[in-house]
Amino acid sequence: MSELASLTWTDVADSVRRGAVLAVPVGATEQHGPHLPMSTDTDIAVALARRLAEQVPGVVVAPAVAFGSSGEHQGFPGTLSIGQEAVELVLVELVRSAAVTFSQAVLVSAHGGNAQPVVRAVRRLRAEGHNVLAWGPRWGGDAHAGRTETSVMLALVPQLVRLEAAQAGNTAPVRTLLTRLREKGLSAVTRNGVLGDPGGANADEGLLLLRRAAVELADAVVRQRRHEAYAEGRQFAAESMDRA
Repeated sequence: MSELASLTWTDVADSVRRGAVLAVPVGATEQHGPHLPMSTDTDIAVALARRLAEQVPGVVVAPAVAFGSSGEHQGFPGTLSIGQEAVELVLVELVRSAAVTFSQAVLVSAHGGNAQPVVRAVRRLRAEGHNVLAWGPRWGGDAHAGRTETSVMLALVPQLVRLEAAQAGNTAPVRTLLTRLREKGLSAVTRNGVLGDPGGANADEGLLLLRRAAVELADAVVRQRRHEAYAEGRQFAAESMDRA
């Protein structure tokens, strides 16, 4: 596995000759209840990007983008948000820069609040002709800091999980909370910052979730590669016919 931060430019040059792909973990620094660290979304994004590199040859993992669009969590101390516009701009400029070196960029986002700016960034970048893929895990289960995320974090960094402080939050279906959440933030719908119930969370379940997500991510990247290769082949054939 290659971590960009630990490579020299000559190392990267060797990777580029083999068609290297840059995987960018896109996370957040925001509250995750009284039992999970602020780094939860970033930790998960990094873990998935690293698992991608283990499965797909030629993937280089970039340093994480650790600040996201987390304004809805601002009612809880410690949350740091840069907003949607900044997230979009950061990702657009980052991929533009990466395109000088890498054949493809994969944005691995583990924070739902980043979804809209990520989609807009990818739309802009593809319109400019960049080969970029955005992907995020679809865990199902609890929406925020419940059993799902707690299990995943127990599998990744159990030393950072405070199970003794874990408690259920608002367990109502998220769709019934969205209007108030968007208007007044998460603190208006949950006292402790949790949407769901972390009860029953365990590392084995988290490891299974991570494995499934990693396979889905690798499949998405491979499919994108094949699609781009096919498109390039068709373009080459068309240009060859024009020259004939």
